Amino acid sequence: MEILWFLIAMGMLAAVVGPYVMRRRSGIRLAAPGSPEAADPDDYGFLRQELLDVRLPGPDQDLLDVLDVVQRTQDWRAAAQLLAGTPKEGEVRWQRVQAFAGAASLELVKQPGTGGAWLRDWRSDSPKDAGGAQVHAEFLVQQAWRTSTAGTDEFRIILEEARSVCEQAALLAPGDPVPAITELAVARGLGASREEFDRLWARILDRAPAHMGAHLAALHHLCAKWHGSREEADRFAVAAAARAPEGSLLAALPLFAVYEHLPEVNLVSGFYQGAVVTRAVEGALYAVHSARADDPMLAHVRHLLILFLVRSERWAEAMQQLVRVDGHVGAVPWTQSADPAAEYTVHRALAVAGYEANGGSPATLRR
Repeated sequence: MEILWFLIAMGMLAAVVGPYVMRRRSGIRLAAPGSPEAADPDDYGFLRQELLDVRLPGPDQDLLDVLDVVQRTQDWRAAAQLLAGTPKEGEVRWQRVQAFAGAASLELVKQPGTGGAWLRDWRSDSPKDAGGAQVHAEFLVQQAWRTSTAGTDEFRIILEEARSVCEQAALLAPGDPVPAITELAVARGLGASREEFDRLWARILDRAPAHMGAHLAALHHLCAKWHGSREEADRFAVAAAARAPEGSLLAALPLFAVYEHLPEVNLVSGFYQGAVVTRAVEGALYAVHSARADDPMLAHVRHLLILFLVRSERWAEAMQQLVRVDGHVGAVPWTQSADPAAEYTVHRALAVAGYEANGGSPATLRR
């Protein structure tokens, strides 16, 4: 079975990146599976594809320990305790709410009717618990996108319920930005007017003006595939980056705007070496180098940088990001794929091939 998955991964690698790997002037060549020349991920301390954690973008051991307890015992109390001790300021609370909601949603998909019972118990046993309300609202949003089709009656009904739960959650925790951020996803799905979006965004800025997760949710709303345009998304991202405080990862927001508008088929030679992409990548690298080492959004930016650095053929810089995030792949861009671990592994293999073709080795990789 391991050989089968390895062959599938190598097939994806050849199909996705083969064309522009083979033309590389440095003579990059991907070794055949099983070849003695093939790079071993163990040489760089990388985890094999089947061991990659697709749940989170980076480590949060407290969250993983609690998730294990909750899903094993179906008792919600450990989750409530963790959220109660997670400050409403910053990004960690938002990420943990998303993780609990995602776990319940996936349980329900796998076990229709019974999965995620611990969340239902949480809400019925402790209806005034702010954390439970926030997880419930996010759960409904994820259910709408995961189990129904945008624009259908079922989709709208679920999101309307999510909006109602967001309002309840906001009343239970005044000043907490999480319910308003969840409501951004509701507004996007329901096609809220620009006036409604602006009111919601003003409320978020009043509570958490430098919240990276909130900015990403707003950017998604403003991109061309939803309710804005490429120009509008770019203006929003550049303005946020310009007013970002020192050390804020908001300086990386323009790279997310570029990602939201990547062409499905790239027919432009040198697109990833062009001025627009290069400028956004440099801004994201500056943000990464300036941010606190424990910034919970740092892994998100590093993952997106890997995609752009690999496609820009900046192999050594891509490797610098890989060694700092490898092991967790629950982040954009990999989560946009049906198999996040496989998509990540494709880009990682290409980075290793490019790095070694230009004289790099495990011994020369600065950590």
